[in-house]
Amino acid sequence: MRKINPPLLVRQSAFLLSASFLFSTTSIAANLDQAVKENNAANTAAQQSQKKIDALSQQTDKLFNEYKVVSKEIDGLVIYNTQLEKQIANQIKEMQSINNSIDQVTVIERQIVPLMLNMINGLKQFVALDAPFLQDERSERIANLEQLMERADVSVAEKFRKVLEAYQIENEYGRTIEAYRGTLDIDGNQREVDFLRIGRVSLMYQTDDSKYTGIWNKATKQWEPLSNQYRSAIRDGLRIARKEVAPNILKLPVPAAEAAQ
Repeated sequence: MRKINPPLLVRQSAFLLSASFLFSTTSIAANLDQAVKENNAANTAAQQSQKKIDALSQQTDKLFNEYKVVSKEIDGLVIYNTQLEKQIANQIKEMQSINNSIDQVTVIERQIVPLMLNMINGLKQFVALDAPFLQDERSERIANLEQLMERADVSVAEKFRKVLEAYQIENEYGRTIEAYRGTLDIDGNQREVDFLRIGRVSLMYQTDDSKYTGIWNKATKQWEPLSNQYRSAIRDGLRIARKEVAPNILKLPVPAAEAAQ
């Protein structure tokens, strides 16, 4: 039996132990590197995941804020639509009322047009029977009313307003004093004269030289001369009517009142 040299056995054992320790160290180092790499990869993945989480969180916050804004708009629209529904309901009622009024207006229009025609005809007769002052102006006003009644582009309300306006003007003549120029046939000659109207009580005239003075006789429907005693009074009356002098008491002829029929 061969004997093993102890020192050689020790050296072999030490070599094996060293080799084993070296292998073990290398393996640990490799595992450590692998663990570090895996940890770095895990950290990188965690960072990326955190970024995704942050992005999703921001997007969620943004969507939530948008939702709150839209929710407020919807609430406002609901209130607005409710108010509109009330307004529409009131407008429908008003439209029904207007339609009913239009029907009534149509009936009234059929009645008021003949009334206006009668009013114009009555005014025309009144002017023809009245004292002959401002004949051209008053006749033209009536002629304009007759033409107005034939126009389709003028409302019934406007026509009625014009008729009433003509009546108001005629009514004012009875409460005013007026002087105006005109022509008059005197002894077969057309002369320029000044007319003096005292309401509807008296209508007189006088030539520029005061040679001719006269008054309208309602009973005879004619002009009659006046005596010289009224020349000065009529001249003063003309000046008062033109507002050239202050109003004063005048002694003027006044036709007798007509007897009631």
